[in-house]
Amino acid sequence: MWKICATCAVEHDAAARVCRICADERQWVPAAGQLWLGEDELLASGRTASIRELEPDLFGLTVTPKVGIGQQSHLIRTPAGIVLWDVVGYVDEAAVATVRELGEVVAIVASHPHHYGTQVQWSRLLGGVPVFAAAADLEWVARPDPVIRPWRDRLEPAPGVTVRQVGGHFPGSAVAHWAAGAGGAGVLFSADTVQANPDRMSVAFMRSYPNRIPLSAAVVERVAGVVSEFAFDRVYDNFGNTVDGDAREVIRRSADRYIRWVRGDFDHLT
Repeated sequence: MWKICATCAVEHDAAARVCRICADERQWVPAAGQLWLGEDELLASGRTASIRELEPDLFGLTVTPKVGIGQQSHLIRTPAGIVLWDVVGYVDEAAVATVRELGEVVAIVASHPHHYGTQVQWSRLLGGVPVFAAAADLEWVARPDPVIRPWRDRLEPAPGVTVRQVGGHFPGSAVAHWAAGAGGAGVLFSADTVQANPDRMSVAFMRSYPNRIPLSAAVVERVAGVVSEFAFDRVYDNFGNTVDGDAREVIRRSADRYIRWVRGDFDHLT
């Protein structure tokens, strides 16, 4: 048996008493204390998973009513199969059947521990698909299972899809690059390692968004430098926000602006 933390929707062994992910400074525990949803309770909650096409061969999967953080998963369809990026915290047979209509899932990958979701359960219902977790963040896996495979630095779960460890939000935080996306111009899936801002013309870098903990200038420079290895025109974050054009330069400009602010270049304006 297994259960999820009601706050972050990451799956745990049934015996778990504390969600370390929510007890960490990057997340939060509700004022009412630690809350759990058991497997049976979750499946009886009336939630449904739905999929919509975002662009050719790319689909967004969300859960209604939302569970946990409420992230959007991305299904990247390649000739070799589907890469499921940042799996949601809910799964049932109907959701799996809907995904299978799009093709065979060949890999499940999370950008960081907040988005582990129900990754093991998704894998089991999909027939044992490998679940790739950054070796630097394995301590946060709360439901160990043989399907989990550690990786370091760079991973290619399917031809044309590259996952790259950039750090920042977590030591193992990663982005995914899809070379065929955006009509061949390239797509970056940034999760909240690099989060699209509401103006759709800039991005943010934070250790914790809900608790407003910034990153250092040096770490932001490193993140932006690693991301620049890829060619891409569009960015999708983990909540349905996008930068639809010139996204590679947007990240660079946003990093430069962030670094100048934390360095004190604009103190005269405050």
